[in-house]
Parts: sequence; C-alpha cells; structure tokens
Amino acid sequence: MTEVRFYHLQKTGEEQALPQIAYKAWQAGHKVVVKTGDEDRVDKLNNALWTFRADAFLPHGSKDDGNQAKQPVWLTTGDDNPNGAKTLITSAGVAANDISSYDLCCAMLDGNNPAQVEEARVRWKAYKEAGHTVSYWQQSDKGWEKKA
Repeated sequence: MTEVRFYHLQKTGEEQALPQIAYKAWQAGHKVVVKTGDEDRVDKLNNALWTFRADAFLPHGSKDDGNQAKQPVWLTTGDDNPNGAKTLITSAGVAANDISSYDLCCAMLDGNNPAQVEEARVRWKAYKEAGHTVSYWQQSDKGWEKKA
C-alpha cells in the first residue's frame, strides 16, 4: 500500500514548500512525479524548482523538455509516470486517479482554501478505507509538524 502524507500549507505558498519536499525525496534517491492541475501551474512550479535554493540544483522537466524517462522530477498534468517514480506529489487541489504504483504520495493543500481542506478530508477517508497509511503534516514556525 502507499503511504499518503497530506501537507497543509499555512505559512508559505506551494512554490516554496513543494520544491523542498521534492528535493528531499530526490536527495534520498527517489524519482518524483509532480501532478498539477494545468499547464500554467506546471510552468510556475518549473520556475520554482529552478530558483528555490541558491545553493542547490534539482534536475527536473516536463513535456516541453522531453527525455521523460531520464527526468528525476517530472512535472505533469496527467497521471503519467514516465520516469518510473515511486514518489508522487500532487499540487494543491489536485488528486491522482491511482496512487497504487507509488510508495509515497504527498498531497499538498492550501489551508486558506476551505474547498481544498474539505476535499482533502474526503480523500483522507477514501485512502484510509482503501488501506493506505495516511498522515497529516501542518506548517508551523518550526517547519513541518506531524499532527495525525
């Protein structure tokens, strides 16, 4: 079963938080797929991955870059997994149709968007009922804190 972590954004935006999570997974030797809702979001996250740290580089690409199978981090709007990633990060407000091929799914949600919070509660229940291990992480002044 897949481990699912819900990341509740409260202190920073997704452009700051998501690259940190992707970088941590990549540093651990994992390939990553980042699923977003639209191509504009792919472009914004692509830019965020280029600039999130001055002292680090996170190799990544999208359909505009090609070489899908070789990209350590793949940005997409679909359910494709061309790099054989075992870590999936879903952008805030985006759900994956099938997470069973991943070891870890990191679901971002905007804490200032009540619809996203409610939708995350529905997904939490569905994932738990399906037998996945679920946890809830909330941003604080100290960083990410596991709350459930």
